[in-house]
Amino acid sequence: MLIGAVADVHGNFEALAAAMARHDDVRLWMCVGDLASGSGHYPSVPAPLYWIKGNNENFDRVAEWERGEPSRGNLHLIKNGTATMVGPLRVAALGGTFAPTWYETPADRLPRAPRDDKRRHFVRDEVEACLRLGPIDVLLTHEAARPFVITGERQTRRWRRDAGKPAINQLLATLQPRLHLCGHHHQFVEMVREGVRSVCIDRIDRSYLLIDADTLAYAQVLQT
Repeated sequence: MLIGAVADVHGNFEALAAAMARHDDVRLWMCVGDLASGSGHYPSVPAPLYWIKGNNENFDRVAEWERGEPSRGNLHLIKNGTATMVGPLRVAALGGTFAPTWYETPADRLPRAPRDDKRRHFVRDEVEACLRLGPIDVLLTHEAARPFVITGERQTRRWRRDAGKPAINQLLATLQPRLHLCGHHHQFVEMVREGVRSVCIDRIDRSYLLIDADTLAYAQVLQT
């Protein structure tokens, strides 16, 4: 049995649909966040898609789904700090990004504003809930574990920094999932962190993964 995994759709529902159509034998899919369009819409998909929040979502809709409103069609949100079965796999979720100034805030007290919605972040309570989940097969996070070095250039000066987050390392070290999937950085990177295979999935218009549900071996599939 194969399971598909995608990242950072950002409303590119055509690329998502193309991937799913290309593999109509793949009956289950996962997404590591940033699924919504810029206007806050979500796709209609032909197969079940289990997803976690990123930092670019319709957080009012996410809040409704987190409160238990039925998911739309084949979309199944995995709430932070919880696990669900995706086929034969027990999959845990820690969506959103890390912000040190908001980390100690209870999730239901994160401020919301049209242009700066703090609900895009994960908090300590959600990390601790994940730590109590026990054995899992796959951990889905939006952020990457350390080290995750990114580089850039500003005013002719090169810079580099570690964009990984220690909270993800803590989860990997404690839970020891068979596979960790993340996104957010719009690149494909294979790593081993805390003894766990960790893959940063590229954004959907460039590639996605097909994963063997028995062995958790995976292959990157390039979009054409």
